[in-house]
Amino acid sequence: MLVFVLNKTGNPLMPASPAKARHLLENGQAVVVRRTPFTIQLLYGSSGYKQDITLGVDAGYATVGYSAVTDGRELIAGEVNLRNNIKRLLEKRKAYRRTRRSRKWYRKPRFDNRGRRDGWLAPSIQHKLDSHIKLIEKLKSILPITQTIVEVASFDTQKMQNPEISGVEYQQGELQGYEVREYLLEKWGRKCAYCGKKDVPLEIEHIVPRSRGGSDRVSNLTIACHECNQTKGNQTAEEFGHPQIQAKAEKSLKATAFMNIVRSKMVDLLNCDQTYGYITKHDRIELGMPKSHANDAFVIAGGNGQEHAVHLHIGKQVRRQNRSLFKANFLKGGKLKRNTVKEVKGFRRFDKVKYDDKECFIHGLRSSGYFDLRTITGDRIGASVNSKKLTLLERAKGTIQEVCVIPPRPCGRGLLAR
Repeated sequence: MLVFVLNKTGNPLMPASPAKARHLLENGQAVVVRRTPFTIQLLYGSSGYKQDITLGVDAGYATVGYSAVTDGRELIAGEVNLRNNIKRLLEKRKAYRRTRRSRKWYRKPRFDNRGRRDGWLAPSIQHKLDSHIKLIEKLKSILPITQTIVEVASFDTQKMQNPEISGVEYQQGELQGYEVREYLLEKWGRKCAYCGKKDVPLEIEHIVPRSRGGSDRVSNLTIACHECNQTKGNQTAEEFGHPQIQAKAEKSLKATAFMNIVRSKMVDLLNCDQTYGYITKHDRIELGMPKSHANDAFVIAGGNGQEHAVHLHIGKQVRRQNRSLFKANFLKGGKLKRNTVKEVKGFRRFDKVKYDDKECFIHGLRSSGYFDLRTITGDRIGASVNSKKLTLLERAKGTIQEVCVIPPRPCGRGLLAR
């Protein structure tokens, strides 16, 4: 695993080998500034030799994959799971405020004195956009990245809705129709829309047959197995006994809608290049690589046979603190109960600690000093562990991270990937 290096002024240099980093640390020529990913800073002046580094980002609604590659090797690869509870927490806060307002009826109402600025996004969407940008900025702070390429959407919906757009190479090449099929597979869960069969060859099927005036727009297309496609014949989906198919076909994917909202904003803010998911999948299959967010990011970055990273950085966004001082419900006597404790014995929730030679996170913080310890995936290490047995490794900063060893990832043309 490579060690990331900063110069004396904090600017990123090319990463070094663990042996080189150990030598610098032992001789007092560098200090550790970050544990995950492991980063050191030089104590002497050095401009350093730099190579062209391309960062590929597999932008997503729930998970973001990233990979930085040079002409010869992959420097870092990882995935970050984004928070998905923003909307629920805002609805919860709204209910609490409404209840409180009902108890304070004498206060002047002020529900209509707030405006929305130009370019306003819903908080849950804004959070995901900010998370993408912060991740890229963090990677740029440890690597001298020269180019950034972002996968802004799985599909180019404009080209699907208007296939007459000219000047696009893939419309006349081997990618013709590829993005439509991927869109339909994603929308219908990669199973037959009529019988629900999975892991069988699926075909693009017209809900209203073309012979009866049906169009080729995606709102009139679905995915069906060969048997259902032949049995349906010249019937519409409603006549075939599935009236709900048409309504579902006209609804867009939530994740796709999100990517369409933030696409132009993300590219404008980052001033970077963009690509689409169906192109990524086509190139990944050509390379014979299995499906994963990190592998997609490798392909987005222009990966084509370079030496792969053997470690994967796994990140997970967590809620830092519940800032409410009191709980919403009253106790007997009309008293409000204090909310969750913020710090106990010098530890905070989601701090990374060491216990019995295992690195884990504080999942449950208790005022008694006995904590619930879990891994980043939620596996329990200890349900009630004394804080005296813990060693603090890293403070929680909104994203918890672990580094795991991954098996060799094949990369050779002619192999198939799902």
